[in-house]
Amino acid sequence: MAYNWGSIQLGRTLLRETFTATEQGGNRGLALAGQESMPPLTRLQLVGAHDNLCALEGQSPIAVTFTDKPERNGYYQVTSSASTLNEWRSEALTADWTIALDRLGSAGEVDLNSRLTGVVRVNDFSLTGERWHAPPIGHFGYYTGSSNPTTMTRTGSDGAMTVYRSVPSGAIPRWGCDPANYLAGRVRVTDTTTVGAPIELEGTQRSVPASAWALSNGLVNVTPGASSTLDVQAYTGGAWHSKLWNVSVAGSASSITSWDSASLLRNDPEQVILRLSKGQSPGRATLDLSLRRGSRFVEGYLQIGTSATLAAYRSSLETNTSFAASGYVRATSNDSDGNRFAAGSARTFTAHTNGGVIKSSATSLDFWIGVEAAGSSAVSGDAATDLRNMYIACLPEATYAVRR
Repeated sequence: MAYNWGSIQLGRTLLRETFTATEQGGNRGLALAGQESMPPLTRLQLVGAHDNLCALEGQSPIAVTFTDKPERNGYYQVTSSASTLNEWRSEALTADWTIALDRLGSAGEVDLNSRLTGVVRVNDFSLTGERWHAPPIGHFGYYTGSSNPTTMTRTGSDGAMTVYRSVPSGAIPRWGCDPANYLAGRVRVTDTTTVGAPIELEGTQRSVPASAWALSNGLVNVTPGASSTLDVQAYTGGAWHSKLWNVSVAGSASSITSWDSASLLRNDPEQVILRLSKGQSPGRATLDLSLRRGSRFVEGYLQIGTSATLAAYRSSLETNTSFAASGYVRATSNDSDGNRFAAGSARTFTAHTNGGVIKSSATSLDFWIGVEAAGSSAVSGDAATDLRNMYIACLPEATYAVRR
């Protein structure tokens, strides 16, 4: 930070650390106040911090860490937050902020509970799927009771992540994590309006530019495509590799290449759901994109009011093999990066010629788009059938802090 100030990492937002942190007994409440200013921040950075503070939600625990007061590091619940913008035109801009937190505990005091609820996706292939789960990079003491899951490692731009497979049915995984590691491997959505200076968004009460966003978990990165609907990038071999995909409510005749609006339905470290909308003159199409921590694929749910031919497919032909009768398609051979694309749906579909899924006379289409990392040499857990099984058993996850 400028001027040698310390910093506070408050959830996804980095703030200047101030001198005072007021605590009270009982619930160990923590009250913080400070100011962000332009300069040294840019206008986009300052307004982004202001909006993030006002969008903080109180349902989930957040990790808070300090440069100069590390004894206060821990997990907290937001009870209130506020920020006041003050602008001196053409001179300066400030945000005076306050936040009140209830202390849940330090890494040594609390476990994080991942409540994996619900049932597997309704599907037309008689699949039971595979229950799986991916806590943050750097977690410890993963516990599911008397039955243990198996593990695999996926390495993304944030580092190596442990993914737990065959998580016992009915188990509520418990695990510990240093607050400084809690965001490692998280799912994030960023405002990419300013090239080279993306602003990570906090909460769901945030404006999202319809054509300038990125959705990433360090393994998959999704952005609007320049000449297609989506640019879906996979992190393998230490680099990002891009493939362009079209999404259409008119079969192969016309794909959606721009969106009228974007909004957030969920924005947590374990999962982000972004909703995109496009007018159809009359009517509208909506596409919900969902990305989970540790996943090799992005999930999509396309809807339209009147029956049409819905599709999600490669923007250019890539030789592929159809396993539509089993719920997926994949590239026939490894690409130049050594990978193979894979895609599918939980419901009956026809394989698209370019590679993808298409369904006629429908008002909705669920689909997933991912990558077989290492292609024909994919490890167990990264093969197309494994990705399909994980998609079928993607269970809703909610995180809670509980005392040990």
